[in-house]
Amino acid sequence: MADQHANLTWRDGQIPVSDRFDDPYFSLQNGLEETRYVFLAGNDLPARFASGFHIAELGFGTGLNMLTAWFEWEASGQTTPLSFTSFEAYPMEPSDMARALQAFPELAPWADRFLDQWQGGQCDLGTLHLEVIEGDARQTLPGWAANADAWFLDGFSPAKNPELWGSDLMQQVADHTAIGGTAATYTAAGFVRRGLVDAGFTVTRTPGYGRKRHMTCAVKP
Repeated sequence: MADQHANLTWRDGQIPVSDRFDDPYFSLQNGLEETRYVFLAGNDLPARFASGFHIAELGFGTGLNMLTAWFEWEASGQTTPLSFTSFEAYPMEPSDMARALQAFPELAPWADRFLDQWQGGQCDLGTLHLEVIEGDARQTLPGWAANADAWFLDGFSPAKNPELWGSDLMQQVADHTAIGGTAATYTAAGFVRRGLVDAGFTVTRTPGYGRKRHMTCAVKP
């Protein structure tokens, strides 16, 4: 049976790069700031945070996006749980997550709380209810019973991981988005934007983070 876990090479000793997709897991410039810029600001967060808020994500990776959202959730004064569901085909080993997350000392208290309990699947961390659904999102997302208020679309580069950006999957994302819900991604690839438009989102191309000229934000009207 093929190995379904992430196979990594480490760049500069701290940045994990997927051997399967030949792509780093986070920005070589500043992964935490990119997450805040693309996925939080791109979804108008934390301004939209409210009781019962649900974030969904394509590509869990190191857990950086989840930890950043959880950090901001608590910092905004929320006391009820944030729901966070991520779809991940090739989960990373906890020891590799821990190594990667050392690059972000600001998140260390949240990373420690997470890694102390994380055994895969579901995890109740008090102010965070986390579920990571393993497998190909094209197969697992259609059977998901919930809707998200915000989506983090964070697969590897569309050129290297086109399976996670196809029009059928973007339609599933739209079908599992609450009215008024949003999606954001670092990519501005034309076929991704067209897929989101065809799925029913109102799509905007906005300035990207760092060296990336553009990114994509979407709203379900």
